[in-house]
Amino acid sequence: MLLKFSAAHMGIGVACLVLAGISPLRAEPVFDGLAGAWSGVGTMKPSDGPREKVRCKVAYDVTRPGRSLTINLRCASDAYKMVLSANIEQSGTELSGNWFESEYRQGGKVYGTNKDSLIEARIEGNTVAALVTTQTRSNRQSFLMEAPGSWMSEVAIELNKDSK
Repeated sequence: MLLKFSAAHMGIGVACLVLAGISPLRAEPVFDGLAGAWSGVGTMKPSDGPREKVRCKVAYDVTRPGRSLTINLRCASDAYKMVLSANIEQSGTELSGNWFESEYRQGGKVYGTNKDSLIEARIEGNTVAALVTTQTRSNRQSFLMEAPGSWMSEVAIELNKDSK
């Protein structure tokens, strides 16, 4: 059975969006290597319970070559499910964008930096605040979200780009 969770629980979804939307800054266009489908597994750590395995699928669409990305993400564990979308823009090393979780009808802002293959971002909504660190190297992405005090205090995911 899938459980619903409140806006405070949206941190995991937002964090996944940042992971999905960002790759290291290089001389070539930043987002072009992300286009396509990615999938992976990881863990979620509720503040009041044990770690739980999570599966995620992400589809990336580069909407403005190298600098603008639309993200559609689905993540599920045995107890939770989320369906998220986001739009991320990069200008220089600065990132900005927005996210929306359609099942729970929550959204907010994403902002941060993309410098030297390291993304450091802050995710905010009405009841969510989280710090995210993520890296993309070739066909792999790693992601860590930390949201102390939130219902979902930590999320760690490893994604691989699906072969065509």
